Amino acid sequence: MKLEGIVKFKQNFNKTLSIEYKIIEELNHWRNILYQHGLIGQDDNLYHGAGYGNISKRLGSPNLCDSYRMSGFVITGTQTSKFSELTPEHYSIVKRCYPKKNLIISEGPIEASSESMTHGTIYALDKNIKFVFHVHSPEIWKNAEKLVIPVTRKEVPYGTPEMAEEVKRLFKETDLKNKRILSMGGHEDGIISFGETADETGQIILEYFNKSTR
Repeated sequence: MKLEGIVKFKQNFNKTLSIEYKIIEELNHWRNILYQHGLIGQDDNLYHGAGYGNISKRLGSPNLCDSYRMSGFVITGTQTSKFSELTPEHYSIVKRCYPKKNLIISEGPIEASSESMTHGTIYALDKNIKFVFHVHSPEIWKNAEKLVIPVTRKEVPYGTPEMAEEVKRLFKETDLKNKRILSMGGHEDGIISFGETADETGQIILEYFNKSTR
């Protein structure tokens, strides 16, 4: 497997002051839960020691003038997975996402996560999606077929325009829209869930995590 946590897209980043805590409060609550379950974090013995996992929240409504453009979403910043608790200084806002150009426009105190492209693609596919969580769970990942979870093609790397297209394919060809969880076949242990609320999105992951460990 290739090194995790490396940004593969072009990022037009504008460094600004930290984000208001009320914007990230609910998101941060679930980030703490996922960290405590080991679904977000950093381990010297895993993924060449790079951090793993990132979560986001939609801000506003989609911009319908371009299927790849959208109002912003707040997401954990790059390489913040190692911290047990995050503050507003650890979050970034993605203003625009252009998978075909391999480009995102972001601002905040820190650059956006390496999975921002995939998050943006999911938000653009369904206006009802308000939260996207990306975690690492070897238990779910290794049992994806048994759990009947849609899986991206193994040759498709994370954080790329190809992954954006692959997620779009799963929306069209599988029951991903109803399942609201997918396994990243070419991204070791990578799992993504999404939903209309933070609780829904987090509970989906915990439900499948519990199923995979029975």
